[in-house]
Parts: sequence; structure tokens; C-alpha cells
Amino acid sequence: ALPGHLLRGLLPLLTVFHLERAEDAARRAGVSTQPIWRKLWDDVMKTRPPNSESITCWRKKFLETFFSNVLHGVLDVSSDWRLNDRHFSPLLHSSPHVSQLTLCNMLQGAVELTAKHNHKVLENLAGSLRILKFQHLLSCDQSVRRSLVLLLHRLIHHGSVSQVSMCSWPVPDTLLLVLILSMSAGFWRSGNALCYHSSPCGLCREEDKAQSQESAQEGAERGCTAEREGSSGENQKGSPEEAEARMNSVLSGPRSPPLRNPACEETSSEVPCDHTSIQGGSSPRSSSEQLSYHPVPRKTHRRLKPAVGRKCRCLRRSRARCADPEDLYDFVFTVAREDNSGLLDKTRSTEGENTENWTSSSPRSPCSGHAGCKKRGPAGIFSLKAAHRFRSVSTLELFSIPLTGETCRALSNLLSSWVSLENLVLSYNGLHANISCILSGLRALSRHPECRFRVLRVSDMFSHMPCMELVRCALSALPQLHTLSVSFDLKNHLEGSRPEENPSCSEAEIPESCLEVLEIRFPREPLHTMFLLPVLKAAKSLQQLSFDSATLPCPQELGLLLEVLKECTPNLKKLSFHDVNLAEHQKEVLLLLQDPGLQEITFSFCRLFESSTAEFLSEIINTVKRNSSLKSLKLPGNRLGNHRLVALADIFSEDSSSSLCQLDVSSNCIKPDGLLEFTKKLEGHIQQRGGQIPFTHLHLFRNWLDQDPETAQEALRRLKAVCSVVNDSWDSSQAFADYISVM
Repeated sequence: ALPGHLLRGLLPLLTVFHLERAEDAARRAGVSTQPIWRKLWDDVMKTRPPNSESITCWRKKFLETFFSNVLHGVLDVSSDWRLNDRHFSPLLHSSPHVSQLTLCNMLQGAVELTAKHNHKVLENLAGSLRILKFQHLLSCDQSVRRSLVLLLHRLIHHGSVSQVSMCSWPVPDTLLLVLILSMSAGFWRSGNALCYHSSPCGLCREEDKAQSQESAQEGAERGCTAEREGSSGENQKGSPEEAEARMNSVLSGPRSPPLRNPACEETSSEVPCDHTSIQGGSSPRSSSEQLSYHPVPRKTHRRLKPAVGRKCRCLRRSRARCADPEDLYDFVFTVAREDNSGLLDKTRSTEGENTENWTSSSPRSPCSGHAGCKKRGPAGIFSLKAAHRFRSVSTLELFSIPLTGETCRALSNLLSSWVSLENLVLSYNGLHANISCILSGLRALSRHPECRFRVLRVSDMFSHMPCMELVRCALSALPQLHTLSVSFDLKNHLEGSRPEENPSCSEAEIPESCLEVLEIRFPREPLHTMFLLPVLKAAKSLQQLSFDSATLPCPQELGLLLEVLKECTPNLKKLSFHDVNLAEHQKEVLLLLQDPGLQEITFSFCRLFESSTAEFLSEIINTVKRNSSLKSLKLPGNRLGNHRLVALADIFSEDSSSSLCQLDVSSNCIKPDGLLEFTKKLEGHIQQRGGQIPFTHLHLFRNWLDQDPETAQEALRRLKAVCSVVNDSWDSSQAFADYISVM
């Protein structure tokens, strides 16, 4: 309980261990530890973190980065006296602050975290970790994969991880990739539960035991009720055969939904899972235990789990398998190959044991020979019947990972029942025709009553089909989408490789959609309003629309688009054009700026002033001054220069009714003297209006402010007294040299 001034002087002298322990005392005394953690970052990390302006807690930032660096062996704790404390366990004490973790290369971090001496560290991560990333992965041996499986099971199935991201994997190991995907989807082969030092997952055992006790208690209560109701003797009549038939009917009741841990289901004929045994012996269950399987109303928040007795022999079988490391991956869901048998098992199995068949003829197959699949006929997918399903993540991101047709079919099958999935990001995966396979799996998912899927983002180098056709396909398959982003760099580079028309997309009417955000990046394709019209008619709730790298096929096209937007999208709030040549569309630009429904307008690199006159700039300023609904105007990359920037200050003049809060003038060849003149003019308008203007944010990225640092600093200092300024230390000379080098 030291006074605040003494505590403030003492904190910089503490090690990280004692600084952590003093955090609560400092908070009670009203002393901030943020400057100390920031200095620790500068002294230990010796780098400037990205987006440092947005960091709100340097304590968390330091400890999270510190954990990652120690885990991957890039930081020596003996390098700084504040870290070198005999009471301080680097991984243990920093793990509660880790919400995002990246594993890379040979997955050494997974091996370290699953080691026995880091058991408590893993428990901490299970409660704190939200985002798990994999980057630059390489093939690894079986022991490493065993550690990865244990890690995923603890952090996802029994933890708090809600997002899995994988990036930069040029030649992915198919088995490892499908392993991560399937466990992220919550799947687990119940008949081959992994062992940790010859014992199954302790949390699974505890849950099963609790569920078994609950089921037995409920069954006993129902048994007593049935016995009282049947005391008249009427319900006791019948032969033993009829009684057995009734019991079999009870035991074969409907299964629980996909996310409610279906009971152990074995398909191996050699070692059957005995559903009549109890833990510790093979005697039959009591009648109360048997009755506990009857489908009765239950609280919806409870997950239905198998009783312990049903897993008894499964666990013994699991222990037997653990003796042979070759059987580690039997639970991995692999993809069927279209050969004579229609089966493919890439997993390894014990000699003499029947491997499970992965069938491709299921009528529920989400991907079955449509135009998008490279192979016609029933697509080879894996069966999930023997899978024990646990908690799964809500966000999946795959960046720069080539996905083959086989992997896409595996992913499609996982997606078809991944009801917890809300966000899917597929970026530069070389999907080509396989995008239809992915959409097929998502279509099956959308039919599930518990589906929560809302965001789909697809980007790639080459487009397999026109952007608008892909948008129509996605919305036809997923009417509940809230956000759809489609982005391609180039058209398909192979002549004559455009896909055959998909009747389900081109002919079927798009159902009414919940779409709120639509982003389209065209590979220099023309923007035809007639193709966009059905989409806009279906998306009555659209609030944000973005066009990138589109070409306008004729001068009237933009005007037609504005008419359609006004008619079909009454709720549109944000409209963005990026890299769309609007130099000859000044009339349409002014119409957009006076639209009373739009709150944010972006003209990014649209060559607005390429062939304009001074009158056009004046018309823009006067239009914005009269528009009281526009909150944000973004004009990056339009060559404003100094004189146009200074003119824009008149938006906030005394006679203005503008409510503009945010102005983005990044990449506009603005020099320090022009910025200073803009600042002075803005200060004059503020004084005329009695110090009250709505302007709060100015973005100045990538301008020529380094040409006169003193003038730039004065302008920025005065601007920051008026609004929040976001800029960077951009080297304009180097950028110009880069521009010349690629001309």
C-alpha cells in the first residue's frame, strides 16, 4: 500500500515478474504501468510494432510477443535483467495474456507446449487463446503430428480458440492440412481416441463420466415412473421377445445433432464397440441405464454425450493402438479416389485390422459431379460417421495455400455440417473450377437449421468465371450471407478455358438475400449493370457496396448504375470505387456526393481531376457543404496536390451545413507547405464558427511530407490540436525511384 508517487518511482526498478504482481496495486493507486511496458518493449524487442498507434495495452502486447519469441527460441531471457528472475517462468507467467499464437515451420512450438513440464502453460492457453495461426509449415514426422493433435484437441475441442488461420504453404502436406481442417471443424474419431501417455483425454473422460451419471440418474427416475404407471399389470404383459424388441427400439432412437457429440459409433467388424458393457467389467447395464438412451426432452444447452459404458472397449482398443505409432493417423479423414472400389484410405492401419471405408456414394454428399468439380460423377469425399464431434471454430482463413481437387472435396465435406462456422476466407488458393465444389459444401451447410455462416471472402490470381456470375452463384447458394467479397487479379490466362455455363446460377432467380456488404474486385472486366441488377434486387438490405478495378463499357453505364442503386438499395450507406476511371464522369460524381442516403463515399485512385477544371472542384466543395448526411469522404490517389487540398478546407466554412467527420487525402502529392496552408485556413474557419466543427479525422498516408520535415512537423502539430491525424514516415524519393524502375 505505497503512496502513488513512491510506487511510480519503484515500478521501473522491478523485474517483469514483480511488475506483474504489482499491477493491481498500481491500478488501485491510480498509477499507469503503460509507459514501463512500452519501454520494456523498446529495450527487449528492439522493433517498432505495426500499427503501434492503435495499441491500447502495452502490457498485453509485450507479454504476448514475449511468449511467442521465447517459444520459438528467438529471445534469450538472460539478455535483460528484468527478465532474468529465478521466480519468473517465461512461458507460464506470460501465457494468460496470449490471445493470438502463430506456429510455423516444423511445429516445434506444438511439441514444446504439449510436453509434460508445460501442462499448466497449455491449460492457461486453453482459456486465453482465441486465434491460432499456422505459417510456413513444413512436413514433419509422426511424433510432431502427435503433439499437434494433442494441442488442437486441447485448444479447440476443450479450449477457446475461435479462429484458425493458415498461410504461406506453397506445397502443403495433404495429410497434415486435412488433419488441421478436420480438427478445426470439431471432428474426432471416437473409435480411435488418441492417447496421452497411454491414457485418453482426461477432459473427455470427465465429461463422459458426468454424462453417464446424469443419464443413469434420469433413467432411474423414468424407470420408477414407468413401474408405478404399470402397476396395474396391463403394461407388463408380453413375451420376452416383445420386451427385447421394445428395448432395441429404445436403444436405436434418433441421434443428436452434429455438434452435440454423437455417441461412439464403430464400424470396424474385428473389434466391435460393446454397447452393453459398463466401465470396469462386461456385465449388462441395468434397466435404468438402458432407458437413459430413450429420446426425452432435455435442456437445450446440454450436449448429448455417450455414457462411459459405451466407450469401454473403444478405450481399450485405443490403448492398444497407441502402442504402435504407425496407427496415429487412423482418425484423419481422407478423401476417396474414384477408382473401381470408389475408396481411398491414405491413413495407416494395424496389420489385420479392417480399415474404415470412406464412401463417396452418400446421397448427402455436398459435392457430386457438378461443373465445378474436376472429376465427374460422385465426388470422392470422406465419411464422418465414425467421427466424434466436439467444439469447432467459427472462423477459418486459408491464405496462399494451393488446394487441389482432392483437398477441396475434403473441405467441402467438412463445410457441409460445420454449423458453428461464421466466416470463411479463401485467398490465393488456386481454386479455379473447384470454387463450385466449395460452394456446394456451403450450400449444404446453409440448409442446416443451426447454420450461422455469414461471411465469405474469396480472392485469387485468376478468375475461373466472370465475377458477377460467381456472385450470383454464391448468393443463390447462400441467401443468409451478410458479407460477400469476390476478388480476382486477372482473367483466366488459358484461352478457351472458361467453364461451361452453370444453369443453377445463370437461369435460376436469386432468392431474397440478407446481404449487407458486397465487395467485387474485377480483373479488368466491364461492369455491366444488367448483370448486377438481379443481385441488387435480391439484396434489399445492402448497406455497403464496393467496386474495384472495373471498367465502364460505355459513358452511360455509370448513370444507369446510379439509377439502379437508387431504386433497389434504399438502405445503402457506403459506396466505394477503387481504380475505376471516373475522369469523364463528373456529373455522376456530383450526383453521388449529393445523395442524402450515403454516409461514406470513396473515390480511390479514380483519376477524378485528370481532365477537370477548377469549376469541378468548386462544385464538389459546394455539394459536400450542402450535404448534411455525408460523414466520410475518401479521396486517396487522385492527385489533389497542394492547391486542391487548400481549397477543400472551405468544406468547413461558416456557411457550411456539412457533417463531414473524416477526410482521407492519402497518396495525393501533398507537400509540407500545402499542408501548413490547409491547416491555417482550417483554423480560420474554426474561429469563425466559434470553435465548433464536426471534423475529427484526417488521413495523410504516403504524401511528400519528408521534403521539408520542419514545416511538416509544424503543420502536424497545429492539425493535431484540431483533429486526429493519421500519417506515416513515408520515403517519397524511394517511392519515386520504385515508380520509375517499373515504368
